[in-house]
Amino acid sequence: MRILLAEDDPLLGDGLQAGLRQLGFQVDWVRDGEAAEYELRSLVYAAAVLDLGMPRKNGLDVLASIRKAEVSCPVLILTARDAVADRIRGLDQGADDYVIKPVDLNELAARLRALIRRAHGQPNENLEAQDILLDPGARSVKQAGSIVEVSTREFDLLQTFMLNPDRVLSREQIEQHLYSWGQEVDSNAIEVHIHNLRKKLGATSILTVRGVGYMLPKEGRTS
Repeated sequence: MRILLAEDDPLLGDGLQAGLRQLGFQVDWVRDGEAAEYELRSLVYAAAVLDLGMPRKNGLDVLASIRKAEVSCPVLILTARDAVADRIRGLDQGADDYVIKPVDLNELAARLRALIRRAHGQPNENLEAQDILLDPGARSVKQAGSIVEVSTREFDLLQTFMLNPDRVLSREQIEQHLYSWGQEVDSNAIEVHIHNLRKKLGATSILTVRGVGYMLPKEGRTS
């Protein structure tokens, strides 16, 4: 899942970006509030981690601005401000979670996964569709109870589909979910990954909607 990290501390930002990438997130990192607002208005992110004390525009003003613009991206505030009044203000401005620095990286990742699930109407930790079970925390896939070995990119693609069952996703939408800044995307990369998933999960697990995109049906198809 592709997320935005807005953090002006270079040491902390670098550590969070590297750590979250190791835990399966695609991370775009910005260092000031104006850049954060621009990216959140321009691209669709699965979630955002937002510091409050950023240069050029503070995090609360960014949050208020994007919510006024009806940007629905889940936002987790990560800040050193631990006063109850600050927490209340952040949540009232539209934050979905509020975490005090320092934070354990695994906890941060778990909170982000929970925000992303809830934003897609998925209340359970594991995602289920057809006879497929995907565990985002363990980054594992099972079909009919048996483990299915998938690559990192295949897992991310399958997770994107399973967060959006019965929804047609265009190639551009899929690429935005899977790739962060600076990552080269081969012209047929998405098609190759879908082909590989179909070989592993079944030819009808992911459907092609000609001229539009691809869809993973919630219920299995026999043809």
